[in-house]
Amino acid sequence: MTISKEILAFLDQPVEKLSPAQAEKQLSALAQEIAKHDILYHQQDTPEISDGDYDRLRRHNNALEQKFPDLIRSDSPSETVGAPPSSGFGKIRHSVPMLSLGNAFADEDVEEFLGRIKRFLGLGKDEKIQIFAEPKIDGLSCSIRYEKGMLIQAATRGDGAEGENITANVKTIASIPHQLAGSGYPDVLEIRGEVYMRRDRFLELNSRQASTGGKTFANPRNAAAGSLRQLDPSITAARPLDFYAYAWGETSAPLGENLIEVRERMQSWGLPVNPGQLCDSSSSLLAYYRGIMVDRPDMDHEIDGIVYKVNRLDWQERLGFVSRAPRWAIAHKFPAERAITRLNQITIQVGRTGALTPVANLEPISVGGVMVSRATLHNRDEIVRKDVREGDAVVIQRAGDVIPQVVEVLLDKRPDSSVAFVFPTHCPECGSLAIQEAGEVVTRCTGGLVCPAQAVERLKHFVSRNAFDIEGLGDKQVRFFFEQGQIKTPADIFTLGERDKKSLTPLRNQPGWGRQSADNLFAAIEAKRTIGLDRFIYALGIPQVGQATAKLLAKTYGTLDRVEDVMRLAHDPESDALPELLSIDGIGASMAGDLIAFFGEPHNREAVAALRAQIEIQEFVLEVSSDSPVTGKTVVFTGKLLTMSRDEAKAKAESLGAKVAGSVSKKTDYIIAGADAGSKLKKAAELGVTVLSEEDWHALVATS
Repeated sequence: MTISKEILAFLDQPVEKLSPAQAEKQLSALAQEIAKHDILYHQQDTPEISDGDYDRLRRHNNALEQKFPDLIRSDSPSETVGAPPSSGFGKIRHSVPMLSLGNAFADEDVEEFLGRIKRFLGLGKDEKIQIFAEPKIDGLSCSIRYEKGMLIQAATRGDGAEGENITANVKTIASIPHQLAGSGYPDVLEIRGEVYMRRDRFLELNSRQASTGGKTFANPRNAAAGSLRQLDPSITAARPLDFYAYAWGETSAPLGENLIEVRERMQSWGLPVNPGQLCDSSSSLLAYYRGIMVDRPDMDHEIDGIVYKVNRLDWQERLGFVSRAPRWAIAHKFPAERAITRLNQITIQVGRTGALTPVANLEPISVGGVMVSRATLHNRDEIVRKDVREGDAVVIQRAGDVIPQVVEVLLDKRPDSSVAFVFPTHCPECGSLAIQEAGEVVTRCTGGLVCPAQAVERLKHFVSRNAFDIEGLGDKQVRFFFEQGQIKTPADIFTLGERDKKSLTPLRNQPGWGRQSADNLFAAIEAKRTIGLDRFIYALGIPQVGQATAKLLAKTYGTLDRVEDVMRLAHDPESDALPELLSIDGIGASMAGDLIAFFGEPHNREAVAALRAQIEIQEFVLEVSSDSPVTGKTVVFTGKLLTMSRDEAKAKAESLGAKVAGSVSKKTDYIIAGADAGSKLKKAAELGVTVLSEEDWHALVATS
């Protein structure tokens, strides 16, 4: 899964160019999108997007709020942490909120983090600040409460204020002591840390789960979270979980003067702590960051960055918190995990919508603990831009659980025999023409009715309620007949009954069918041998052609013969057919391209011809006034209409038998010009088209 299309459309828009209304709309959409992914990640342990994509959502939301502070919402993601606790567990209120961390992604972000601290504390530019750096474990945050050294309860982060009671499950983790060791611990001590699963134990768990038919996990983080949040503690006990302590909540006595001192005390009480390093400059922090990034593939557990924290606790107290995060700490995230391998072959996958997607078949390699043998190349343009070829050494990137992608070709390792990849011009599944419309990045197969990669979905659409509406031929039945080889194209539906009579294994004798149900289906098919032109066009499943457009085409051309003639002629740029098609109000260049491509594909023409041999397609008849002065005339409305809305004007004209076009051509009879009419009025004057004012138009049709 990916970020929703609505969100993707504005993620890369510069916030400086947005109006307040646009920003308000984006903030609303982001609040809903981020809340959804928070629940999937923190509550259900089933993330649908990568950490990188989630961070993009957060960054864009933050940028909007900085630019438009008056528009910050009450449900702003910047004011929330995690997700509400699940109803399957009891709830525990955190006595000290469990907040999240701000993120750094670039070296400049780290330098700015240090600069903000110095400015806030009023320190000199050259004054040293000790920062403790430690790897950021990719697991599930947890708070453990000790009273007089005894573990009495444990909770997940939840929404930061309230978490789930997982005490029984936490007590099954061997690295978490039930009784603190040594002495000197406060009577009340809340330890915050991360529950995680080592890589080797994760692989062992998945192997066991697969052998017994149980659920396997996508990565160690999901395995740890899913194991810790079991309602049955015995299941958690059977899972190999570990724990690192990294912070604290409520305490009845001070723990020390700095982080280093507190960590040493935690260790003396038997609590495992994450190894780290004390640094005193941005250069030493970044050196540590890069060193850990190099060692990352060899670490025994997953990490996704480095956490930087001010060492002095009195400075931490002064710095305090902003929104949902402390000012004294930040998480420096790693880029997506990468590896180098050989690209053996490029193959083409055809999706159910006809999209041709190139796939890199790789020499298998481990990336972030996952064996990767395939990666997406996205589309034709990406292959050309990166000059990806078979035999290349390539850099593979894997971000979270999303499909790996090829990010770079190592040209210095390219074989001498290398040749550029030639993207297919025809669909590898059905042989139909594959086209890439102007302005589009996707190459699509045009053989929608005959392409096996698209066939089942196309057939489901063909028989759906707003198309042929064949009762008893739903999703399940369509798939059954397709898999049986009895329905491959729409025309096969109308020969099914006759073929069944001659079959040695008639439908009424097959599992799940009886004589009555089979007879009912054949009768329902027979009842649909006559259909209106608009429903027929919609049933064809042409890209971008919905019910409204199908009706518009039927109304404009009247018969299927006329539709096919126009689409055939529109291939010729000198023909009037294309301008005529584009003049229809509501049909643009992209939609026209899909229509022309569909009817231009020989396989589709054959499929339509086979259909026409089986059914009757009724001519479209619009009920209009037969004696109107504008019956059969082509009219165009332009400018701002003062006495009627544009939709009202169009509806009235159509009811009087006029054809409403969206652009002016030599076939236009009248142009009705409102206030501020522009280029259309100018073109009408050039072509000698009759121009009417609103008053003229009302007078013309007044007698109708």
